[in-house]
Amino acid sequence: MINPSFIWKNTYLSDYMSVFININGRKISSDYPPYIIAEMSANHNGSLEKAFSIIDMAKISGADAVKLQTYHPDTITMNMNTPEFMINGGLWDGQSLYELYEGAFMPWDWHKPLFDHAKKRDITIFSSPFDNTAVDLLEDLNAPAYKIASFEAIDLPLIKYVAQTGKPMIISTGMADAEEIQEAVEAAQESGCKELAILHCVSGYPAPSEDYNLRTLTDMQNKFGLVTGLSDHTIDNITAITSVGLGAAIIEKHVTLDRNGGGPDDSFSLEPEELRQLCSGAKIAWNALGRVDYSKKTSEQENSKFRRSLYFVKDLAMGEIVSEEHVKSIRPGYGLAPKYYHDIIGQKTTQTISLGTAVSWDHIIK
Repeated sequence: MINPSFIWKNTYLSDYMSVFININGRKISSDYPPYIIAEMSANHNGSLEKAFSIIDMAKISGADAVKLQTYHPDTITMNMNTPEFMINGGLWDGQSLYELYEGAFMPWDWHKPLFDHAKKRDITIFSSPFDNTAVDLLEDLNAPAYKIASFEAIDLPLIKYVAQTGKPMIISTGMADAEEIQEAVEAAQESGCKELAILHCVSGYPAPSEDYNLRTLTDMQNKFGLVTGLSDHTIDNITAITSVGLGAAIIEKHVTLDRNGGGPDDSFSLEPEELRQLCSGAKIAWNALGRVDYSKKTSEQENSKFRRSLYFVKDLAMGEIVSEEHVKSIRPGYGLAPKYYHDIIGQKTTQTISLGTAVSWDHIIK
């Protein structure tokens, strides 16, 4: 059970919130490479061996963490077939909510072997709990962090219970408006969460990229002052990698061994090579952001000599007046900068000058 001593009351954000969060020793903020979460979800398809393989694949592909989902169907919904419990349209058309979650369910006795396997593979593993009993199970396994799914972002009692663990928490915000996000943030903070991140999310499966409105990321950072990332349900990596340029510090993507595997989430999940490309591309994008820097870059040094400069394009005698027909701005860059062109024209030469000589101040009398 949760230790109630972790609860803080009447504390302001500035008093205890970090500018980064730390999961298993890995600092996470826009000042560090994006933290890539490989969401297993239901893609184990009822096979523990497949779940092990997904962990292996995530590690090999370069992900920072694997995330599970911890629930029983009865902790999410009721076994009912009345209209409000039925899914109409989309990937899961015709199923009841109970049937969907029963088919996607990961047995609770898998959690320990999966946590042990991830430890052997040296990749972080944590989960999304869907009720307090799931939190208790994950606490027994010493989960290093918690993720609140978008559909549970309005379950403030669950958020408060997770916050009381004292562990880092990530909240997805799909379907939530700004007021609901603020309520979730306050529930977490007031209940003891010192390390909180929020993910911009569109809860469509799959979600079209145009629905993501990625500029929301910068507004979320300004509005809530938290580490911010993206939970991406598009079918490729473009949206996720683009988000890095807008400050996304975390990227979460569903992953699978085979998009045609037939599981409830396979069809909108990344396959191994796509996950590898996401991990690589997100880090390249982050490195490309760099810092504000107007200096000449190392990679440019050699090419500086090929910039334009002033050259004499005709022979001149000593004492001759330099005219426009004598000087041009051309490549390479060993002469005076082109901005001095009009300072050179009309001046007398100090020496005999041959065609192809780079212009210098020594060549003229000023």
